[in-house]
Amino acid sequence: MHPSKVLERIRSNESACGVTLHLHDASLFEMAASIGFDAIWLDLEHHSDDGVHASELLRGARAGGQTDVVVRPGKGEFARMARLLEVGAHGIMYPGCTSVSEAREVVRWAKFAPIGSRGFDGANVDSAFMNRSMLDYIEWANANTFVIIQIEDIESIELVEEIAHIRGVDMLMLGPADMSVRMGCPGQFDHPTIINAQARIAKAAAEAGKHWAVTTGSVEQARKMRDDGAGLVFHGADLVFIKNALLNTLSEFRKQSDHAIS
Repeated sequence: MHPSKVLERIRSNESACGVTLHLHDASLFEMAASIGFDAIWLDLEHHSDDGVHASELLRGARAGGQTDVVVRPGKGEFARMARLLEVGAHGIMYPGCTSVSEAREVVRWAKFAPIGSRGFDGANVDSAFMNRSMLDYIEWANANTFVIIQIEDIESIELVEEIAHIRGVDMLMLGPADMSVRMGCPGQFDHPTIINAQARIAKAAAEAGKHWAVTTGSVEQARKMRDDGAGLVFHGADLVFIKNALLNTLSEFRKQSDHAIS
């Protein structure tokens, strides 16, 4: 496995650019990696997949280039996180964290000692199939994998400063959709509650010497988040790209048909 591209970017005070891929096709992961994205977000919370297929998607990304895959398991799927790292994930995005103890549990499963207590195997791709020494593998894994804790409700916002200071939590990330639903303003991403939550997360990360990740819906927003200091910006998703292209194609066809009739 290659060193983390995301961590390389943010350690150089640059923002990493990621894309979300919902369609589980290894060739799509390979294509996105070959284009040069720093990260691909693979969501296994809402778009469930078995471990074998997930490993094929990660293998596709490796075949395409040096792109990190950030995998989001379901809430409470602690044991799954180590297996996702073993098959090639560089990042774990943990959803809906609501307590400091839960954040510590994520770190415990995702990081080797002395940071966490992840179990050792050493026979998978992340250890070059037993071609790394135990010490080298453990040090490499802790230095090249990262944990993102998602903040998605008011309870976790009130704990975000404490969560940010946990050793092994590398980034914080607002879950704007769930936050908006739970705060009674579904889909209103410009609502003061959402804007204030984002600002508090960014401030907590900065004060703890950590980074923050974000999802964006427009190029303008992506640039603003980058300029505001986001370490990892996920901009765009395959389903959105395809939907917009299909709608545009149909719209252009209808216009041509209307012109022909008139």
